[in-house]
Amino acid sequence: MPAKLSVNLNAVAFLRNRRDLPWPSVVGLGRIALDAGAAGLTVHPRPDERHTRASDLPELRALIDDEFPDREFNIEGYPTEEFLNLVEQNEPEQVTLVPDDPEQPTSDHGWDFEGQENFLRNCVQRLKGKGFRVSLFCDPDASEEALRKAAATGTDRVELYTGPYGSCFQDTERAQEALADLARTSVLALDMGSLQMHSNTVWRALLSDFWGHLKHETADCSVCEFNRWFAAWFRQ
Repeated sequence: MPAKLSVNLNAVAFLRNRRDLPWPSVVGLGRIALDAGAAGLTVHPRPDERHTRASDLPELRALIDDEFPDREFNIEGYPTEEFLNLVEQNEPEQVTLVPDDPEQPTSDHGWDFEGQENFLRNCVQRLKGKGFRVSLFCDPDASEEALRKAAATGTDRVELYTGPYGSCFQDTERAQEALADLARTSVLALDMGSLQMHSNTVWRALLSDFWGHLKHETADCSVCEFNRWFAAWFRQ
């Protein structure tokens, strides 16, 4: 079963904005991604519009509706009233809520589900009331209790922050630890029943298999080995 890829267009928008020119075209490259088979497009419009702009959203919505009606639009962001209004105006299939400070260069941690449960519940219910699927950004080593609090908000999914894994490409030992955290947290989330990992069936099988691989073959497991194992799993 193939993974479903949603292409993030923020870097494209950032390049366009550097000289305030109409290229590279966010819509044009979004079309290329969808034409190549991407399942959807993702954007993260920040208040300072340093990459994706509010004006990009209706154009991307129209691209999907007019040319690729079987694909999805995912809008990420911190749930200010301005952001929630922007989402409601552009009607994405999914809204991913992240705990970003407006000044952060990129998302670098998950939500405090225990401390912000009530705030998140209100946001999630508002969005789901409009018919949007909701995902919450989650730390890779979230506890079982934290995931229970996440599920209690009514969210459909959680998205795991993978920065720790990405930052240890040349450190095999740290990479093993980061992958173990991701596998453990993913399985915990799926076991909640009400939470998905974007594709429940794929992630449950993938991460359960890999978790067993880690437990039994940690001494020989490397990042390169994981990549080979990952590719082989998807070819099954």
